[in-house]
Amino acid sequence: MILDLFRVDGKVALVTGATRGIGLGIVRALAEAGAHVIMSSRVPKPEVIEELRAGGLKVDYLQADMEDEAAPAKLVADATAITGRLDILVNNAGVAQHGETHSFTAANYRRLMDINVDSVFRACQAALGPMRRQKHGVILNIGSISGYIANIPQPQAAYNASKAAVHMLTKSIASDYAAEGIRANAIAPGYIETDMTAGGLSHPEWGPVWRSMTPLPMVGTPQDIGTAALYLCSDASRYVTGEVLVIDGGYTVR
Repeated sequence: MILDLFRVDGKVALVTGATRGIGLGIVRALAEAGAHVIMSSRVPKPEVIEELRAGGLKVDYLQADMEDEAAPAKLVADATAITGRLDILVNNAGVAQHGETHSFTAANYRRLMDINVDSVFRACQAALGPMRRQKHGVILNIGSISGYIANIPQPQAAYNASKAAVHMLTKSIASDYAAEGIRANAIAPGYIETDMTAGGLSHPEWGPVWRSMTPLPMVGTPQDIGTAALYLCSDASRYVTGEVLVIDGGYTVR
């Protein structure tokens, strides 16, 4: 049955930035499709974990601050210690930082790259160990339309550069490890209704521009990203690798 291809029963998934927004939307989609999801975030939210478990979903939680250079490798090791395997890695943890390039501080730039790029590289690097031993695995990185376009009206060159790096990292890993049964793809969300975008969407200048440049008359939801993530992490997309799936209501077509 075609719908069976979207099931991930028995699979173990590790999702970073998992307790809110896009990350939580991805957790729900994978867990509802049968995966055992190891959730991670910088700030624990036990109430979120309990709500998911109360709904019959199989989830565990590991705290990790992805700004810490050692965190990605430890997180992957701890997750595989719980389950004995790792089938799916979703690198969702990230930060957004706006600011003019000429005045963007070195500290803000370093933190942005540490979390958005370096931690993603390190998590992929760590996950490739168990995935290569298993001779299969799926890596899904969360990029952004900002990796393709220069957003307006807010200035954010550093953030845009970080997400473009995630896209290229994804494609390179896909090429390098396809022969070992490992797929790597990315999702590039547009403006999604989350805590991270709430300020911008309500901003009297930014919000109207974001909406007017999006052909579909709506803002995306975490579920919109979660359902796409399920496709890319399941056998429904078994012949898809090295792709960056844009989910933006049509923003980038204008």
